Amino acid sequence: MVEVLLGLMILSLAIWLFLILFWGQFWQVDQQLETSTEVVSKPSTKQSLPTVCVVVPARNEADVIPISLRSLLLQDYPGNFQVFLVDDQSTDGTANFAQGVAYAVDKLPQLHIVSSVDLPTGWTGKLWAMEQGLQKASQFQPDYFLLTDADIEHDLSNLRRLIAKAEAENLDLVSIMVRLRCQNFWEQLLIPAFVFFFQKLYPFRWVNNSKKTTAAAAGGCILIRRETLNNIGGLQVIRQALIDDCSLAKAVKSNQGKIWLGLSALTYSLRPYNSLDPIWNMVARTAYTQLNYSPLLLAGSLLGMTLVYILPVMGIILGLILGNLLITLTGLLTWLLMTFAYFPIIRFYKCSPWLAFCLPIIAFLYTLMTLDSANRHWQGRGGAWKGRVYQN
Repeated sequence: MVEVLLGLMILSLAIWLFLILFWGQFWQVDQQLETSTEVVSKPSTKQSLPTVCVVVPARNEADVIPISLRSLLLQDYPGNFQVFLVDDQSTDGTANFAQGVAYAVDKLPQLHIVSSVDLPTGWTGKLWAMEQGLQKASQFQPDYFLLTDADIEHDLSNLRRLIAKAEAENLDLVSIMVRLRCQNFWEQLLIPAFVFFFQKLYPFRWVNNSKKTTAAAAGGCILIRRETLNNIGGLQVIRQALIDDCSLAKAVKSNQGKIWLGLSALTYSLRPYNSLDPIWNMVARTAYTQLNYSPLLLAGSLLGMTLVYILPVMGIILGLILGNLLITLTGLLTWLLMTFAYFPIIRFYKCSPWLAFCLPIIAFLYTLMTLDSANRHWQGRGGAWKGRVYQN
């Protein structure tokens, strides 16, 4: 038994050494929009800059629209841009609040309210709302579409930075993972890990490397060329995707498109997670989808999470109980390595450094969320979001 445990501990250590050294430097936070490009300077005429149509799907977002829409309408981008807010059958007066914001900042001509029609078979709600917004926006023949969520507060130079990045590097798609809210205990415990696990699944350096097949995007903020979107067949090709952002990025990169994904320190999500429950639901909604609804992949994921994150701490405890110094030291070294890898995102989110040591506990909670995601799917409750339930 001791030999088996020691072998597993060494395997866990080897995995972490491999991840840190050879897995796309995923743990670093060096892919950031604000540090990767200069803001475009203001030209003398608007005609020299690309035109942009912003599409915002909104379903019962009256609580955040006054902030998010204001941040969009007041963008300092000197080129022509229009905002299309798709009211996805809201019952809280989202459209009225949006018009009030546009009136208050004297931007009514730039705001277009699109009333969504009933969801057709074969589409997810968000993608159908976006599709309707794109249909209206296409009449303006813009150079770019900016697809963004209704709960995002954009830095006032965000659009300029996105355009500058796309134009300077001839990119087809530019996406940022906005800074998620990280204020209360549960947010500080679990939100940085959510980003960390996403980075491990899709190393940003690999995403941004045209020679790699890895493709991903963050749905909160995606800038895409209109021509590129047309070339891949539009949103129609991903109309059933629950993980729509990564599906869109994959479609673009598979069509020889160039994409870039990074973090943002200045553009924020307004969505609060005041307890464990909303974070749990956010993860459980798509975790099993990410595993392609495969029981085999689920079993492999659970075993992998246990081996990589939980076993090192268990090994420290068992090593002390068994009086085996080698097992204890191997577990301790592995724990320190994962703490080292986790620390940059903890620092990025300005959380207490001691939280970096909590990754084994955090991983255990995410493992339970993944199990719950599979259970919800088996019970026909998978993919529930905004009052709608989607099945495979």
